[in-house]
Amino acid sequence: MNIKLSNKELNKINSDIELIVVKDLKKLEKKEQKLLKKVSFDTKAFDTYFHAQENKFFVACSKLKKEDLKLCFSSAIRSIKKLNIKSIKFDLIQNDKELKIDELVEGLVLGEYEFTKYKSNSKKAKKLQITICTTNSKKEEEKLEKELANALAITSSVNMVRSIINTPPEDYFPDTMANDAKNIASQNDLTCIIHGEDYLQTNGMNAMFNVGRASRHESKLIHLAYKPKEPKGKIVLVGKGLTYDSGGLSLKSGAGMVSMKCDKGGGSAVLGIMNTLKALSCEYEVHGIIGAVENMIGGDAYKPDDVLVAKNGKTIEVRNTDAEGRLVLADCLCYAQDEIKDIDYIFDYATLTGACIVALGNETIGTMGHSDKLKAKMQKAADSSGELIGILPFNRYLPKQLKSGIADIVNSTASRAAGSITAGLFLDNFVKKENKKKWLHLDIAGAAYSESPWGYNSFGGTGAGVRLTLDFIKNLDK
Repeated sequence: MNIKLSNKELNKINSDIELIVVKDLKKLEKKEQKLLKKVSFDTKAFDTYFHAQENKFFVACSKLKKEDLKLCFSSAIRSIKKLNIKSIKFDLIQNDKELKIDELVEGLVLGEYEFTKYKSNSKKAKKLQITICTTNSKKEEEKLEKELANALAITSSVNMVRSIINTPPEDYFPDTMANDAKNIASQNDLTCIIHGEDYLQTNGMNAMFNVGRASRHESKLIHLAYKPKEPKGKIVLVGKGLTYDSGGLSLKSGAGMVSMKCDKGGGSAVLGIMNTLKALSCEYEVHGIIGAVENMIGGDAYKPDDVLVAKNGKTIEVRNTDAEGRLVLADCLCYAQDEIKDIDYIFDYATLTGACIVALGNETIGTMGHSDKLKAKMQKAADSSGELIGILPFNRYLPKQLKSGIADIVNSTASRAAGSITAGLFLDNFVKKENKKKWLHLDIAGAAYSESPWGYNSFGGTGAGVRLTLDFIKNLDK
């Protein structure tokens, strides 16, 4: 898809069709009102209708802002893709309202996405040319171009994350993720450090090392860093990069293993965020730490009843080898705090618990932490970006469920109650005291992957966490 702005009048722009957003039928010409009423066009259901004789494509939208506008344009582009159309034009002013460039671009680009790499009969996707007429806009052309460029940078990274998540584990493993990190670093002037298993063992990162030791693919600790001149602060992002999770010796069921390529969703989100910072001229220093690991079975697999020593010296009794993501994150959190000083914010992202899906559904990110102020800031970013979060509260009674008879803590509790929260409290053991109020845990288990399309998300990976975090960073000074 190629999106450009034009200051030509709409009727002087050559295009196959004109896209018209319909909020109120009464605003249309009489003949168009009559036509849409005849086909039962619903202005509240993102309905679409193509009037071939006039080369006009109508799409309904009851509210011309935020998620409604994104859903409107995603509905339009999905329908247009089925037509033999190469170019589209529309006016930025619709129903006497100037639409926001970033919102409509998100709808178009995210709605158009499909993952067809492994389809044997897939045709090369036609590149749609989209021209937005800005003649009547009240904003300066340079500002609009900047908004367009930023929106394209963000949506491009989201789609990159989607494709990483959707790639099968035979083709995407820890070394692949490390190579992607190197490419992202090269393209965005980031520093990139990759550590292998020798480093993990030498530096006491035994929790992460043991999760991946039965795999034929070596585990990789990835550290990306974006460092602008005179940064306003320092942000650390930690991602769970389980390129595949069989459950280990606590083997998942056959059905439970299907879609476990999505377990790299947290690490992939960190890659997507780091890929966008330069384009957005981010004024904060940002570090991305990813534990890229494959959890497999075999004679060398770690076992229930094992006791592992994490990087900070905490001992962990393994009760369930399928509670592996928190082990990887534990060491990655320790590494981040040991290597990076004067942190202002530290967020971790992980497809961590099925319990989060039970609690909040398939669209919402479970958010946990000690600071109500920080959670409120993240909620504000969620409202602005369109990603959904739900706050799951810690309490004084749950930590005792993590107590072990032979070690400091267990990696999996005996009770299924509050499974997402106890997983968050497990990670809390690896956050230093001075960073407790700076840390948020984001469980993206439901939001990162879906086998049923929803909103402007297609089947598979969604890129959850990317837009949310970028919006959080963008609005830190407001």
